Amino acid sequence: MQDIQQVIEERKQVYVDWLVRLCQQPSIAAQNVGMVETAELVEELLRGVGIEARRIPTSGFPVVYGAVGAGEKTLAFYNHYDVQPPEPLEEWLSDPFAAEIRDGALYARGVADNKGNIVARLAAVDAYVRARGRLPEQLKVKFIIEGEEEIGSIHLDEFAQANRDLVQADGCIWEAGYADPQGRRQIYLGAKGILYAELTARAANVDLHSSWATIVPNPAWRLLHALRSLRDAEGRVLIPGFYDRVRPLTDADRAALQRMPFDEEGYLQQLGLDAFNHHLTGLPLLEQHLFQPTCNICGLWSGYTGAGSKTVLPREAKVKLDFRLVPDQDPGEIADLLVEHLEREGFGDVEVVTMEPEHPARTPLDHPFVDLVVETSREVYGQEPVVYPTMAGTGPMYVLCQQFDIPCVSVGVGHSDSRNHAPNENILLEDFYQGILHLAAILERFPAMD
Repeated sequence: MQDIQQVIEERKQVYVDWLVRLCQQPSIAAQNVGMVETAELVEELLRGVGIEARRIPTSGFPVVYGAVGAGEKTLAFYNHYDVQPPEPLEEWLSDPFAAEIRDGALYARGVADNKGNIVARLAAVDAYVRARGRLPEQLKVKFIIEGEEEIGSIHLDEFAQANRDLVQADGCIWEAGYADPQGRRQIYLGAKGILYAELTARAANVDLHSSWATIVPNPAWRLLHALRSLRDAEGRVLIPGFYDRVRPLTDADRAALQRMPFDEEGYLQQLGLDAFNHHLTGLPLLEQHLFQPTCNICGLWSGYTGAGSKTVLPREAKVKLDFRLVPDQDPGEIADLLVEHLEREGFGDVEVVTMEPEHPARTPLDHPFVDLVVETSREVYGQEPVVYPTMAGTGPMYVLCQQFDIPCVSVGVGHSDSRNHAPNENILLEDFYQGILHLAAILERFPAMD
């Protein structure tokens, strides 16, 4: 790999320039800001390294698809070109789309999630071909880069079902990966599913003076009582049937948890916390984090929330919830159980609107593709990576991989303080360069995978 490493060293500035250009182009799917321009730019970047690329329309934003090589073994890269909104803007130390470099890090909205990984994968193909003249003879590489991941990948399954031949692969490298606070690279073999729901309670048809609280129901209290029926003080979801399909841990899962060096103190310090929920630590903490579903309040509002006082009895109250799901929970079934539970508990008047359903996904720990990614990571970074049987977050992994029996492993160029979805999102440039080399090593070894 020395020849490829030399090319990367010589072209560091070129690769950073690609990344800066992509990060300077806003692409906020939730607000439809810059999406057409970014899809065009991604296609242009793919074509610039010799990849046959095109934009494939969906009912939403297009998928940018690219392919290079003609081998019988196909490796897919999944990424997304959309980013989260940058607010709150006042907390950024530089403009979120300036792509400013400070102290060895590049700061920009979307640089860690997910534009740094898009460019690292393009750079890996570029460096490999420049060093060796071509990709391995037996290898074909596909790029599937969607524009709706940050809004729930709502049309990715539409793309996948209509383009099964384009999706098909022998393995997929997923969108992202990070290092822990000790600098150890993390490898993820799955993702939790999700059900997102908005609940609304209503009472009078207008906001009222709060003196009416004597005889007029307050929907905020109504909603709080409904929420209390969903979860107990220990965090266990109280919806009957919610846990029925949760897949039990295997011996291999437990062994993986025991091998996993999880820097509890490092994360607590980084997050400004004294303890995790219910003072969990050790193996129970990891099992809870990775293998258990959740019921989480994302936002809760009603009435007056501005400065000063306003004595008001609100006409409605709303809450946004997400349920992170684990194998083999089905988001559609959980949605039905949620509605049935509220009706049974006497809250049938609370409106439930669900959105963004995604199934959980897992790749077996003993799959040869996992071995390949772990071995190449160990060689490139000079240390043992931390293998997570699944990540605590969610992505459309099932849609693109598991429903087609494609093994999937997630690695990337972020670090423990990359601040995804938060102000001052960043990656370290050294992680970016090493990530390119790791991906090139995967390209070299993949054709020989059993």
